[in-house]
Amino acid sequence: MPGLSSVSRNHCSSLVEQFAARAAHTPDRTALVHPDGKRTEPDGRAAYSTVGYAALAATVSACAAGLENCDIRRGTRTAVLVPPGGDLLTLILALMHVGAVPVVVDPGMGVARMLDCLQRARVQAFIGVPKAQALRRLRPRAFTGVHSSVTVSGTDGAGLQKLIAAGAGRPQAKPVFADPDDLALIGYTTGSTGPAKPVELSAGMLVGMADGAESGHFTDDVATTLVTMPLMGVFDLAAGRTVVVPEMDMARVGATDPASIVDAARRFQVNAMFASPALLAPLAAYLAASKVAVPTLRLIVSGGAPVSPGLMEELRAVLPGDARVYSTYGATEALPMALLESREALTWPADGPAAGWGVCLGHPAPGMTVRTIAISDGPTPHWVSSMEVPPGEPGEIVVSGLAVSGRYFRTPEADADHKIQDGDVRWHRTGDIGWKDGAGRIWFCGRKSHRVRTADGDLHTERCENVFNSHPQVRRTALVGVGPNGRQRPVLCVELAAGTARNQWDGIETELRDLGAGNPMTRPIADFLLHPGFPVDVRHNAKIRRELLAVWADGRLTGSRRSASLALRAVPLAGWVYIAAWPLLPWHGPILSVLWWLDVFFSVVVHAAQIPAALREEQEHPAGRRPWAVAALTMLFGATWRRNGWRGRRAVSL
Repeated sequence: MPGLSSVSRNHCSSLVEQFAARAAHTPDRTALVHPDGKRTEPDGRAAYSTVGYAALAATVSACAAGLENCDIRRGTRTAVLVPPGGDLLTLILALMHVGAVPVVVDPGMGVARMLDCLQRARVQAFIGVPKAQALRRLRPRAFTGVHSSVTVSGTDGAGLQKLIAAGAGRPQAKPVFADPDDLALIGYTTGSTGPAKPVELSAGMLVGMADGAESGHFTDDVATTLVTMPLMGVFDLAAGRTVVVPEMDMARVGATDPASIVDAARRFQVNAMFASPALLAPLAAYLAASKVAVPTLRLIVSGGAPVSPGLMEELRAVLPGDARVYSTYGATEALPMALLESREALTWPADGPAAGWGVCLGHPAPGMTVRTIAISDGPTPHWVSSMEVPPGEPGEIVVSGLAVSGRYFRTPEADADHKIQDGDVRWHRTGDIGWKDGAGRIWFCGRKSHRVRTADGDLHTERCENVFNSHPQVRRTALVGVGPNGRQRPVLCVELAAGTARNQWDGIETELRDLGAGNPMTRPIADFLLHPGFPVDVRHNAKIRRELLAVWADGRLTGSRRSASLALRAVPLAGWVYIAAWPLLPWHGPILSVLWWLDVFFSVVVHAAQIPAALREEQEHPAGRRPWAVAALTMLFGATWRRNGWRGRRAVSL
């Protein structure tokens, strides 16, 4: 793109310095396009506001001065609870401008887990919307170290006005110099396979991540990007591109209306977009059904979960012929690790994944070294050459490079489990199992913590599930283990494709058994369970929460939890029967009258008060129910239909 390549990235020590250099070089270029919550277009579509690079840089500088006025400065760990959008991008850049350390937590992980994360990070400042500030007052224990608090209120683009006004009259300093090893951001893992871990991202790592994404995906003619993940927006602004923030809830990407994405892409001539498969699948279906073309969209980068060859093919069918579709493999601790472009993916035998190969992740990303080591569950403090496994043999994927985090924030036990020292190099253990083929491509077999450990050996989730996912009436499957390690019973949970009736399950189950019997890898699987809708991670709406399914499957097979649940549900049902029996009650008996009114209070008022919590739980651990069904079940059974013998964990029940 004209003007971009002429600005050197190598002379800038941080992303915010790169952004400032872009603003100085192309001040009139549009930097940010975001929804304008104050108005709509005459035809009812979302209205957008645009901000140029010079204006955005001035806003960031004023915001940074306002932060310093609030005693938020270099090294201040700052919790940021602001919805994704223009304000959040401005805030992140302003915090980096003064050298503060944003602490980024996904609110979708649930209030209790989010507060635990903030407490473990020992945040010193808090920036949030009014609801978040109310939470801080209600749960002060998680914020005992906070000495500065800033409220962001108003619609996107206007919420920072007070902070900006506070800094407008103060000296506007240049971005602080950041050493590559300086802590720049603390980001938490999704916690989809265990407790969320605080990842230290240094200034050098952030630049390495941006460089890896730039050299792996982008060409100079990509001028405008649509982002559904805030950090990617920061990378794009550092690269000098126009960032379009669409009208959507980034905390629930799976619920996004694809029409709004297409409208933004067409209106602002978007060239590239980053999104998870949970958004790309409905987007491809919408474009195919509506016949609407997006001729400028020539690059799609997906992350959060692998993109299947089938989805790649669907996307290529609705995009321009020269478009590129990338599946990007990465983690909070290392991004990007590997890249796979659709043309390469679609050249393999169509039955490869169905034969149990796993999911191809592609070749290592630029600047990254990827190896596979012998699978073990204990710490491995030092590198030993004998740990590496040969091509074709499954092992744990480890990675090193500039875009790899060196440590977790004050969590030595996590460092011991996930880091390997090799001289001056530190390897990160991903916890993923994979193998490398003769061409150096990496194939993903599943999470190490998800492997099913039977008496006859380990079964890896992705390799087995793809055998069954080839069935045309199956949307997806999830392999889980029931019982103690080493003697686990493999169980396949099945989610049917849209339009497939539940009364077809018996025939589908028989066909799935035949598929499994035809492959030595899946032959040990004898239990098949139908599930209405898998629980997935809240960040990408794509990673299956197999640990929740394992408990659900255990209850289904043993019947113990189901029996206990049914017995527990009998209590509120008895309450409703007692309410309905009021004409038969002897109203001259005061005790019976008091009991009846208490029953009305608990069955109606208390159950209704539990509906918001039930709706939040369905959002965090979706089980395929519509909001009206969740509300109806809660009114009928209260909390008992959700407490299905999970002993402290959220349940997934039919």
